[in-house]
Amino acid sequence: MTGIYLIGSLRNPKVPELGSYLRAAGWDVFDDWFAAGEKADDAWQAYEQARGNRYDAALHGYAAENVHAFDARHIARCGIGVLYLPAGKSGHLELGVFIGSGKPGYILMDKEPERWDVMYRYARGVFFDRDRLLTALEEHR
Repeated sequence: MTGIYLIGSLRNPKVPELGSYLRAAGWDVFDDWFAAGEKADDAWQAYEQARGNRYDAALHGYAAENVHAFDARHIARCGIGVLYLPAGKSGHLELGVFIGSGKPGYILMDKEPERWDVMYRYARGVFFDRDRLLTALEEHR
């Protein structure tokens, strides 16, 4: 069985619910990044700015290196990426890594988006219902 890397926002409280739903269906799901809490990125930014660092320099610091390595290790080991919207720039980049690596990437959103984006065609599927996502994931068992 291939593992799922659940991609989303630290500010989306529904991420752990989707992770539990997928695990209950028998999937190995990585969503441990969520444990950092909704203020993790803000705290990192405040810390680096207090040290006098700009964003470009902070990206090469030890804290950023550690977080990136943690996520990158799990992105590499998982065979499927699922982006759960709403999510920001990081989530979209992570999904791009999956798709660019030839791994399937899916998108789950809770409603029709106000603003459409044709580039979501790169995803293997876009869903508004987690049951339909689960059905599509079955082809990878």
